[in-house]
Formats: sequence, structure tokens, C-alpha cells
Amino acid sequence: MSRKAMWMGAGATGAALALATVLRRKECDLASEVVLITGGSRGLGLALAKEFAARGCRVAICARDRQELATAADRIGHDVAAYVCDVANQDEVDTLIEATISRFGKLDILVNNAGEIQVGPIQSMTVDDFRSAMDIMYWGCVYTSLALLPHLLERHSGRIVNITSIGAKVAVPHLIPYAAAKFAAYGFSQGLHAELAGTGVGVTTVAPGLMRTGSYLNAKFKGDVEREALWFSLGATLPATSIDAGVAARQIVKAVARGDADVTLSLPAKALALFHGVFPGATADILAWVNRTMLPAGSDQRTVRGHETAVLQRPAMKALTTLGRRAAQQLNEI
Repeated sequence: MSRKAMWMGAGATGAALALATVLRRKECDLASEVVLITGGSRGLGLALAKEFAARGCRVAICARDRQELATAADRIGHDVAAYVCDVANQDEVDTLIEATISRFGKLDILVNNAGEIQVGPIQSMTVDDFRSAMDIMYWGCVYTSLALLPHLLERHSGRIVNITSIGAKVAVPHLIPYAAAKFAAYGFSQGLHAELAGTGVGVTTVAPGLMRTGSYLNAKFKGDVEREALWFSLGATLPATSIDAGVAARQIVKAVARGDADVTLSLPAKALALFHGVFPGATADILAWVNRTMLPAGSDQRTVRGHETAVLQRPAMKALTTLGRRAAQQLNEI
């Protein structure tokens, strides 16, 4: 790429960011709005439920584990409707949407947050890993959105919020099933936003970077599981590479209140997305180098949860992941 083209690309990106700032809308009052959050029993979903409740919203959450839901409802400290639902099952999703509308009389905001993450090299991944990721993080968004859409269109109001990832913009090595599903969800969300413009129904696409939710304790590791857990847990915990879950939740809710179309969270994620947008080839080459020189190799297809690994029990790692373990306690990840 020539120096002139590089400066033109950077200038265009800067102009777009400046225009977006100027056009940013004021926040609307969310009090009394009904919000449904999938994957709301722990992690970012629980942080979002707390933030929406603090704004006076009526909140419904769903997850697959009944006990986790009960614990989350207690922690939210609000009149919460909690439903057992697997978002990968279309029939259960249809029932969930109907039950929420029946209880509250309406449903204003849907937050598609449910997800899972598999960490490991491609040699350790199976077709089932890809299928599971797509079922939860892509079809889970599609099922809920299509089930709710007639209700929103009839009322000419409401918002669908899809939590994707920086991995939906830049495919990071050792996260391919996750990134592939998030790419699909990002495309669905962007297309939905364009098609619903002018109907009164808005769509917000959120692409967070690494967040301190404590979810690394429940992440699925494959390949050289101890070394995979080491690098991923540090990245998801250290302040330089991750954003506080409460801060992320507040930024997301503010974006919903403003009606923003696309939001990228955390400075590292914004920097990566910007660099990739201007220098996609260079980004690919850098990530390939990182994969060759820094990430562990392995083909073991066993799945080990983060909290089951030996590396996370070592005193040094416990000290380094203090913020992550604290977040896990607060957000029901333990």
C-alpha cells in the first residue's frame, strides 16, 4: 500500500468517526421498558440485566440452568422474570417470546447475548464445535429476532440488540468456531438494521473486545489445554487487554438508549478494528505470525473447562487473575 493511500484511508476513517460523533443522538428514557436478555444468568448478560434494571426497566432473562437463573434473579434485586430456555431450540424460543409478552403485556428490547466460547487450534476442533457455536450464537439470534419481529412491527417501536464480538470483525486464531458464528451474527444484525430502517424498530450491533466477566472459568479449552487457558485467561483479565463488565454494560445500555447502530467496546478492540479496516492484509499477516510463534500447538479434542485446568490453580495465576475471579464472583460465573 502506498503512503498516499494509507493517509487517505486514515483520513477517511477519522472523518467517519467525527461524523458519527456529531450525529450521535440523545439518550431516551428507558424507564418501564420491557427487556429480555438471553444468556442473562451470568457474565455480561447478568451485568446488562442489572444495568437495565437500574434504569427502571422491567427485566426478563433466560438461560439453560434453572439454579443459575434463580441466583441471578436474586442478584438483580428487581422484579425479574426468569425462564429456562435453550436459544438453539426454536420451539423453546417461540415459547419464551410468548411467555414474556404474556407476562408484561409487551416486549420492547431484545438483547441477544447468549453464547459460548471454544479456545484451541483448528486441529483440535470438530464439526460439532462449529455446529454448537452456530446453533447458539447465530441461530439463537435468528430465532429470537424472527419470533419477536411481528410484535415489534405491529407496534412500530422497539429494538433488537445483538451482542457479537470484535471476533466478528477480525478472526483471531484459536477461536475459529466462535469467530465464525459471531461473523454470521454480525452479518445478520447489520442486514436486519438496514431492512428495518423507517419501521420504528431499531437494531444495535455490539462488538465487544475481551471483558472481565470471569467467563474464562467456564470457557471450553482444547488442544494444549493448560497453555490455552493461560493465554486466554490473562487476556480476559488483565486491565490492559480487557474492559470491566460493568463499564461495558453501561456503554451498551447507553448505546441502546441513543439508538446507535454499531458499537465497538474497549480501546484495544477499537484499535484492532481500525487497523484491520485500513490494513486488512497486514492484520492477517500479523495474526498468522502470532499463531506460529506465540500460540500453543495441539490436537487433543478433549474439552476442559477453565476452572478444571491446573494452571488456573497456581498461586501466581490466581494473583494475576484477581480481577477476573472477582468478576466471576459478582457475575455468577463460579
